Amino acid sequence: MSQVTISWLIYDLTHSPWLLGIIGFLQFLPALILTPFSGVLCDRWSRRNLLMLVQVLGFIVSFSLTTLTFFGLIEVPILMGATILAGLLKGLDMPVRYAIVVETVDEREHLSNAIALYSAILSSSMLIGPAIGGALLATAGAKYCFLYDSMSYAIALLTLAMMKLQVVPVNHQSQNTWQKLKEGFTYVYSCLPIRIILLLLGFHGVAGISYMALLPIFAGDILKGDGGTMGLLSAASSVGSIVACVYLSLRRQVLGLERLMALCPLIVGLGLIAFGLSRQIWLSVLILTAIGGGGILKVSCGNTIIQNLVEDDKRGRVMSLYSLAVIGTLPLGNLFAGTLAQHIGAPTTVICCGLMCLVETVWFARQLPLLTSWIRLKTNAVRELAPVHN
Repeated sequence: MSQVTISWLIYDLTHSPWLLGIIGFLQFLPALILTPFSGVLCDRWSRRNLLMLVQVLGFIVSFSLTTLTFFGLIEVPILMGATILAGLLKGLDMPVRYAIVVETVDEREHLSNAIALYSAILSSSMLIGPAIGGALLATAGAKYCFLYDSMSYAIALLTLAMMKLQVVPVNHQSQNTWQKLKEGFTYVYSCLPIRIILLLLGFHGVAGISYMALLPIFAGDILKGDGGTMGLLSAASSVGSIVACVYLSLRRQVLGLERLMALCPLIVGLGLIAFGLSRQIWLSVLILTAIGGGGILKVSCGNTIIQNLVEDDKRGRVMSLYSLAVIGTLPLGNLFAGTLAQHIGAPTTVICCGLMCLVETVWFARQLPLLTSWIRLKTNAVRELAPVHN
């Protein structure tokens, strides 16, 4: 909700597509830098304690933004500064969130379902947040959006304190941080399915989701709407995300998810082309629903495959690289989309991104047979070793 509010305020104050790209760039640039280090911390320290620390810091940033907005002191530089700080916390937060899921599951065969449910909950928040944000923007104003965001951190801290987690061994060895990072990169590079999936998700961050940075332009200029329209467009993609995640939560097998992933870039690519051509709110909402479903399906399938294949002692570092592929590439995509939209317009930019996703579909389809073979071998090996661990 706060991301929607900041984007809307930036465009309302400046009417600059380029600044929308810049704010999206600043929002995720710190994550690009900090995420790998967060993975090292994740493998060394308590993941719950790390998450609680990030929530406290996030409350400080959010409450400061709320106070400034209530006193009428909000300006573009302040919004950019808050975006940078939020990006720093996101870089520390996301790998830990992904890695802690395994600690909430008692039986390993339930892990893929837990990951899908986690994605569904995340998508639900992305649905509810923009919807509430759009309603508050249109009625009470941005200051109440930030106030609600500040209050939400108390709920997050309470939830973390109440969680009952498995005791997972934490490596407290004082090994050099750079050596640990190198070990994580080497492991990912040597594991073919993880490497291919991360490349796919990285490309999705550049071309498949950068349209989000341009939604204020579509809401205000293309579709002639207001803050409520912005919230509606932002929430639409999450409707498809929830449906996709519910479907994944019912699956029990990892094998076959890679074929499902192959369809996702095609859905997203065709959807972006159609969204760039649409001039009706209802049609744009339907298209964004399909785009959101295809996008989260790709991300969640990749998450499930990686979490089932990665070794526990490297989980934090691998999931940090997963987070890097998912959100670390967004600053490049946002900057690319904002700059291109400044010169050729937002609709044409979105259409170009859709064409790039179709190219991505062809590339991944060529990797699919090898990827399927590798996953089959790994899942069979894990199944044979499972009775020994039990």
